Amino acid sequence: MSAPLTAAAPAPAGPRHNPKVVTALRRFAISISVLNILGYTVLGFEQPWTWPFIALATAYTLELALEAVGARSEGRAPRFRGNGFKGLVEFLFPAHITALAVNMLTYVNDLVWVMIFGVIVAVGTKWVLRAPVKGRLRHFMNPSNFGIAVILVLFPWASIAPPYHFTEYLDGGFDWLVPAIIIVLGTLLNAKLTERMWLILAWVGGYALQAVVRGLIFDTSIPAALAMMTGVAFVLFTNYMITDPGTTPSSKWGQIAFGGSVAGVYGVLTALHVVYGIFFATALVCAVRGAFLWSADVVAKRRAAEAAEKAAAEKPALTASEAPTAVLPALLKCGCTGECACPAPAPADKSGQPVPSGQDKIAVAA
Repeated sequence: MSAPLTAAAPAPAGPRHNPKVVTALRRFAISISVLNILGYTVLGFEQPWTWPFIALATAYTLELALEAVGARSEGRAPRFRGNGFKGLVEFLFPAHITALAVNMLTYVNDLVWVMIFGVIVAVGTKWVLRAPVKGRLRHFMNPSNFGIAVILVLFPWASIAPPYHFTEYLDGGFDWLVPAIIIVLGTLLNAKLTERMWLILAWVGGYALQAVVRGLIFDTSIPAALAMMTGVAFVLFTNYMITDPGTTPSSKWGQIAFGGSVAGVYGVLTALHVVYGIFFATALVCAVRGAFLWSADVVAKRRAAEAAEKAAAEKPALTASEAPTAVLPALLKCGCTGECACPAPAPADKSGQPVPSGQDKIAVAA
């Protein structure tokens, strides 16, 4: 009697990030948490103090729910299971960063549901806008940037958080201390862990270049355009948003192209009088990168299929000279391929008459 059939256990989930990225995410999460604590106690954040907790609850719930659904559909174990509480915390690092960033960088008056909507869009886009990268689907759109951009598009009365609220209650030179600390910590983080320094250099250099070009072509005040680079918002964006390791290239020239493209698109949008162009430029470049990843995957699969067809067509068939000599006469006469059981033809004499076998000769003699 055969053993009863049992349901196969879900395949174990592969690691979501490599150890270096996990360390980077941990430090990102700690940094943005400390910044929010200082923002509501010292710096002058203007959103209600309860909103970060609402944003976190929304992001955590949605991230866990989408991962559970995705794991079930893909036949694997959820990634937040298997490593205890530590594994759960590490799994929620991206959601934690996204939630606090969306709440911290947007100002939607007293309509908390708009902020919640932005968090839902930011977290959900990781499951919707994905492209094949090294054989697996990964999100290509910067989550928090996309959530903020969608809020700005759908709710024209909304805005980004005013830059002064990062240093509203600081004076006597301490207002320069905040961006200085962010630059130092962000540079160390990106140099050692995310390895996105080429992207930062391309973005900062491209931003300065587009400011000068706009000044020469459109008579824009070059010092005013360059002064934007000294603000806390710009420093935060440079060190903690555009360098997202999950949605930016890893290669040197890929990083340079990405950072320079964001700066160039921002310059074009600003010349066209599009406000908040820094968020829209990032979203557009991420979208172009996603389309490129899909196109590259389609081309790679097509070339592999063509190569397989070409190899099959060029494979030489078995020739008569390569067939075994012992069965060659039978193969040529019956046309079989050597896998059938056709009897070999009887030997013939010079006149073409079959020669009797040994038993036939005995019977004739009798």
